[in-house]
Amino acid sequence: MRGQGFVDIDAAQAGGGAIAEPRVVVRRTLPTEPAVRAAASLFVAEAERQGIRPGRRMLQVGPEPASARIAEALRVDPGQDVLARRKLLLADGVPVRIATSYFRLDLFGGTPLGAPGFIRPSLQAGIEALGHRFGHAEEELLARRPTGFERETLRLDPGEWIVQIVRAAYATDGTPVHVLETICAASRHVFPISQVTGADEF
Repeated sequence: MRGQGFVDIDAAQAGGGAIAEPRVVVRRTLPTEPAVRAAASLFVAEAERQGIRPGRRMLQVGPEPASARIAEALRVDPGQDVLARRKLLLADGVPVRIATSYFRLDLFGGTPLGAPGFIRPSLQAGIEALGHRFGHAEEELLARRPTGFERETLRLDPGEWIVQIVRAAYATDGTPVHVLETICAASRHVFPISQVTGADEF
């Protein structure tokens, strides 16, 4: 089994020499397992269970216009500003995913979720601390060509596609409280499909 040391990489430490990227494949179970979602980091929990050394680097935290798909999930108008928390996820030093959490500004603007850096002890705990309780979630998967930003950030090979997963979580009263968009390098992932049983969480 590979080492399981976990590294939080600050944005200020980005850069450095080029990495000779080994072949790495990360499992991303669909739908997301409740025990994994309850962890401090979904990706870290997944990677460590597979014997992969995880790392994550915060790329951006702040308002940005919502795309049509994100606006639909959050029930706001396309182009309306929403709070975005975007990070790069690495497996054994190789970039494998761009994960962005989106929140409505009318619900989460001015809260600790808008602070830079990672939410401690977890994003789920931060959402629940503001009084929101999980009701249900909807998850979808789409394969497409990457944008220029996605291609550069994930260091994709020419012609390589990405898999986009959008998971919208709703509170018990139906309010959309968290939309997670995950951009996965297609050749670096496998997607097991399983039936989730038992209690559910964000």
